[in-house]
Amino acid sequence: MKFSRELEAQLVHEWRDGYVDYKRLKKIIKNIKISLNSSPENSAESQSLLYGFSIADPIRSLVTRFSSEPNSQNRLQGDEENGYELDLVQSGNEEVKNFVERAEKELEKVNDFYTRMEEGFCQRGEEVLKQLQIMLEVKQVLKESRHRRPRRRTPSLGAASPGSTGALLSGINSPSPVPVGTPTKTEEAQQEQVAVVEEVIAALERNGVSFIGSARGKVKKEAKPRADVIRIDIPGTTPTLSFMNFWESLVNGLQKEGEGGNGYHLHRMKIQKAEKIIREALIELYKGLERMKKYSSLNLLAFTKIIKKFTKVTNEEEASVCFMKKVKGSHFIVSDKVLRLQDEVESLFTKHFASNDRKIARISLKPQQNKDSHAITFFAGLFTGTFVTLFSVYAILAHFCGIFTSTSTSGYVETVYPVFSTFALISLHIFLYGCNLFMWKSTRINHNFIFDFKLNTALKHRDAFLISSAFMTAVVGAMVAHLFLKYNHISSHHLDALPGILLLICLGLLVCPFNILYRETRYCFLRVVRNIFFSPLYKVLMADFFMADQLTSQIPLFRYMEFTACYFIAGGLKAGSYETCNSSHQYKLLAYVISFLPYYWRAMQCIRRYMEEGYDINHMANCGKYISAMVAAAARMLYAMDPTPVRLALAIIACSGATLYQLYWDFVKDWGLMNPKSKNFFLRDQLILKKRSIYYVSMGLNVLLRLAWIESVMKINLGPVEHRLVDFTLASLEIIRRGHWNYYRLENEHLNNVGKFRTMKNIPLPFREMDSD
Repeated sequence: MKFSRELEAQLVHEWRDGYVDYKRLKKIIKNIKISLNSSPENSAESQSLLYGFSIADPIRSLVTRFSSEPNSQNRLQGDEENGYELDLVQSGNEEVKNFVERAEKELEKVNDFYTRMEEGFCQRGEEVLKQLQIMLEVKQVLKESRHRRPRRRTPSLGAASPGSTGALLSGINSPSPVPVGTPTKTEEAQQEQVAVVEEVIAALERNGVSFIGSARGKVKKEAKPRADVIRIDIPGTTPTLSFMNFWESLVNGLQKEGEGGNGYHLHRMKIQKAEKIIREALIELYKGLERMKKYSSLNLLAFTKIIKKFTKVTNEEEASVCFMKKVKGSHFIVSDKVLRLQDEVESLFTKHFASNDRKIARISLKPQQNKDSHAITFFAGLFTGTFVTLFSVYAILAHFCGIFTSTSTSGYVETVYPVFSTFALISLHIFLYGCNLFMWKSTRINHNFIFDFKLNTALKHRDAFLISSAFMTAVVGAMVAHLFLKYNHISSHHLDALPGILLLICLGLLVCPFNILYRETRYCFLRVVRNIFFSPLYKVLMADFFMADQLTSQIPLFRYMEFTACYFIAGGLKAGSYETCNSSHQYKLLAYVISFLPYYWRAMQCIRRYMEEGYDINHMANCGKYISAMVAAAARMLYAMDPTPVRLALAIIACSGATLYQLYWDFVKDWGLMNPKSKNFFLRDQLILKKRSIYYVSMGLNVLLRLAWIESVMKINLGPVEHRLVDFTLASLEIIRRGHWNYYRLENEHLNNVGKFRTMKNIPLPFREMDSD
């Protein structure tokens, strides 16, 4: 594989501007080669290349070597930094001079970028290590204080004064928050608490932190307290943390008003969360340092490759050696700050978060992707073959039973078919996700980094294919068994049990607590779904809104799930159950709500990101897209309830406007296409796929599949069987469109970082100073 493609695949795209512009240097070398070939009089070497070798060439080469040796010695010793440039600038070839200047600028750019990033990482490292030291000192003081009073539980460590250092520790030993300022019962207990407070203050001051000083002021003859206090700030990324922060602020405010002091109330969960945050900050710092090492090695390799090509074309070996000496002596190669900081971080993490087990620490700090298993490939093929066989059997049985003919009774299609369609649509989406994983891997799109998945537990395309094939094998097997029992006049109670058993097995596997069957993936999925359902209470990550976009394409699935719930609640296939589920006013109302929910969740996520990310108006524009989709869904439902010409016109206008809005956002924002100034006509400058025609075909296909709503307003007269089949087909096409959309969305994210997600997560550190009022 060409190095330019390898470099493109391995570089950190947020740092793209800091890497060597390898393609540009390579293009200049190509121009040099063309120039030398077209102007043979520029050098004897080019003449020899074009017209062959002369008998006098060895003699001429020997004389040139001995005559130029003293000068070359002086240049190598006195002008190592720019000797190669002096040698080449004397050449009359403008392209060679252009290469020299560009290579110098690229080297300077890489050095400046590395120096700037190195300073940032070192500063961040100092902050994180300082916070870790504070946490260790506090935990040590607490441990010693507990050992001094093993049989007595101290009500509060902050009795010396309101707002004392004991406020930081007030909730550690109690299951509930304990306000500062609780009076002690004995003088001995008070002296013991003051001693602990003094130890904590000393520990924190050793780390350069001005902690709450009023405690020491009270103890030491009412000295004037300091104005600086420290508090633990935990971002409200979850409802629990948000409520905890709100409650703490409320209690502290009431204490200030009621006591006139600097009362400080703290929940013990904050200490635990602070320790977890510091651990995450260490991991992110280590990852960032690892990327800095990779940045250095990639740029060194790029310079080595391009100078090798330059030497091959121009035969300027002396100049190339001098330049490579300068490269290898550059700051981004010789500096060891990153390595020393990385070793320190690894050592501290191993000691304090991995029980001195280096192997466990390496799993957290530098996870490795598991190797592909042949067993997974085997079972995926086995289940696929079984699925094809069972589906063929089902098709034959359905044909002989006549359940899909217009003359057959509609009971089976109207009741059982939606239940099994739920599982089929889920399996189809998993299969398409496996196709996405395969394509992302084939085109070197770093999806694990974008979604912040762990390499050692991230799902691979073979795993997705295995899950999908196993799932569909179980579903089709249940459908065959159900159809066989139905037309052999088996009791309806047994028939009802089959879909119910399948549903219970799926739910049981999803929440299974044992470390089997992709537990990390299952729990990650449940966390993401929880974050979506409770939007906008949770912080929105890339995986969250990406999954929410998938749910907007699964509205038919939600309706099938609604019917499945009604199917079992109403008594399965008993008489009247189907009519109850379709004629009930509550059922229809719930169907309308379900149609709005995915768009509502996604709109709430946009509002949350708008508030958190500097009030970027693009998030509100994105929110408008989902609101327009809700309006279009409402217009279609109104038309379905009362198909009048006025409502038809409203439905067409609303759906057309929403479709245009969605298509614009798909092409321009999500895919980054439709750029009239791009060198690729109406696409974008950077493309991963070689054939541009694929992008044009994909845009046309996306437009076509976005117009599926036309069927819902055309009112085509279909039988109940055909109507169900058309609905399932349209739902499947929408899932296919979403899977097709996924690839280009992540390709644009990989190339342009449109979501503005950083290479290293900027985790807010818990301990910070503040001014007391």
